[in-house]
Amino acid sequence: MSYRRDGITPLHPAAVVATWFGTGLLPKAPGTWGSAAALPLAWILMSLGGRLLLLAATLVCFLVGWWASAVYVARTKAADPSEVVIDEVAGQWLVLSLAPLDPVSYLVGFALFRLFDIWKPWPVGWADERIGGGLGVMLDDILAAGYGLLGMLLLGLVWT
Repeated sequence: MSYRRDGITPLHPAAVVATWFGTGLLPKAPGTWGSAAALPLAWILMSLGGRLLLLAATLVCFLVGWWASAVYVARTKAADPSEVVIDEVAGQWLVLSLAPLDPVSYLVGFALFRLFDIWKPWPVGWADERIGGGLGVMLDDILAAGYGLLGMLLLGLVWT
């Protein structure tokens, strides 16, 4: 990886976490790449320990992501750098916590999260614009995941 953002190198621990091991450095649509990169580990966590393990991992991801994002934002002086995708990982995992362990459900969960993360309905857009630092980076994606969770719940009522 030859990428270097002013103030931080790709091998700095906060950069490794914030970019989800470099996924956010891929060209074009880093948020989508970050969400996609979250899927395999979500599947593994759900297979090993079910919803509770995935929710616990989501909480850890959020907290560690808050730290990593705060360091990354402070060092780069960028409000919400596009290469920071740990927020997409936490949000994606939260949505997938309600998805049955099957590929179609994971695809639907992926699509719902990306829809609300890009669209940014209230309060997602509000948080994105008004809350800064590492918390701001993480919070709007968790709020977008809330909409994704609602979508998964509604779809679950229809599918069963």
